[in-house]
Amino acid sequence: MPTIPATDEISDRATAALERCGADRPAEITATGQLFARTPITGGSLLPLARAADSDVDHAVSAAHQAFRSTWQHTPAPERGALVRRLGELLREHKYDLADLVTIEAGKIRSEAAGEVQEMIDICDFALGLSRQLYGRTMASERPGHRLMETWHPLGVVGVITAFNFPVAVWAWNTAVALVCGDTVVWKPSELTPLTALACDALLSRAASDVGAPADVHRLVLGEREVAERLVDDPRVALVSATGSVRMGRQVGPRVASRLGRCLLELGGNNAAVVTSSADLDLAVRGTVFAAAGTAGQRCTSLRRLIVHEDVADALVGRIVDAYGQLRIGDPFDEDTLVGPLVGEQALTAMRNALARATADGGTVLVGGSRCLEKEAPDAYYAEPAVVRMPAQTEIVREETFAPILYVMTYRTFDEAIELHNGVSQGLSSAVFTRDQREAERFLSLSDCGIVNVNIGTSGAEIGGAFGGEKDTGGGRESGSDAWKAYMRRATNTVNYSEELPLAQGVRFL
Repeated sequence: MPTIPATDEISDRATAALERCGADRPAEITATGQLFARTPITGGSLLPLARAADSDVDHAVSAAHQAFRSTWQHTPAPERGALVRRLGELLREHKYDLADLVTIEAGKIRSEAAGEVQEMIDICDFALGLSRQLYGRTMASERPGHRLMETWHPLGVVGVITAFNFPVAVWAWNTAVALVCGDTVVWKPSELTPLTALACDALLSRAASDVGAPADVHRLVLGEREVAERLVDDPRVALVSATGSVRMGRQVGPRVASRLGRCLLELGGNNAAVVTSSADLDLAVRGTVFAAAGTAGQRCTSLRRLIVHEDVADALVGRIVDAYGQLRIGDPFDEDTLVGPLVGEQALTAMRNALARATADGGTVLVGGSRCLEKEAPDAYYAEPAVVRMPAQTEIVREETFAPILYVMTYRTFDEAIELHNGVSQGLSSAVFTRDQREAERFLSLSDCGIVNVNIGTSGAEIGGAFGGEKDTGGGRESGSDAWKAYMRRATNTVNYSEELPLAQGVRFL
């Protein structure tokens, strides 16, 4: 039976990691009260922290706004890249300190926690190169002696609101790119991962000091919904990049739009994989199990729906059920563990409710679904990942449950599979397993998601490509490709180098 470490042991480990990263825990508790860091590994509280008051948020935005106006927007982009390069060096040095904190606060297993920090390092490398590639374009003018071009300029303060399940990678995607684009950042992390945020903020502060960048290019504010609302409503925050649920996005989007600000939304996913009759089932099993059970099903890209051709469904599902039976659940610090805890009781309740609705709709739970390790960790919430065979895509299947539940459905024709796949309101990540090139190409063109994969699962995006989705997923794009454009403003410029002043479209005046 897996053993679960004591909360005191975890607290000591967190404190040591914070100290190595140079993070000073705020000692003064403001009038707004305390924010307790906790760990889902045991469900225990770790360290009390100061929750930001309204005045703290206002001060953070003011400082970042002043740093942008006075210094940062005027700093050459390659010099801004030097800050991100130094941050990447410090992240390499403290990779496993940050991974410890990610495991402690998000419950990720060791390899996934370290992989998330590696994403931070990778985006710093990407953003460093980007600092010399913020390209505009030149177009042909219809007027003789004129040059027409587009240029890109820093936007302003970027408010970054992140979720618990990727407490550092999503912050880095936004922050590294925003900084090289000439923006300053105010970060409101999830209230569930404040220690991780303190460590990241300390490393970026050190990087700024090392390269002579303004200290206020980045500010951190800890708190809950009220703190995020202050960022959302502040007109000095030019762009709000928010990651979370669809419900959250429906609230953030209109509030930012009401003040004519910009939004970058990364919201829910109800991701599916189609497995065709020609698929390599070895690949399909491996891709399915990691995507569905990894991170205890708490990724926005987690696999929720498996749409399998009826000719191979029984064989594939049998192998997946066997693989689920071998998943080791327990202490995420144990190198043999594959599935850590759910983030809290609410996640377990949502999982139980979803399974009850699925069975009421005619579904059959083939494996998993029960709480486990209750005696070893009574205040934590570990659950066996579940596979449910469904007769149809019912209402509960069309909803996203942020827990390790995989719904399996069958199809006869590829058109039917596409219809099932696209028949949900979310549109983040998708996959098809096939050896048929026609099926692969059709899926690439017909999947309505922002991420469309062939012969790999729905999880595990690389930073080189833009990350994001369509429909209820929000439409935002972060990380690689040309996602940097969201963090800048575009200007169309016309330069007249002639001695005449012709008007466009042949207009004559005076």
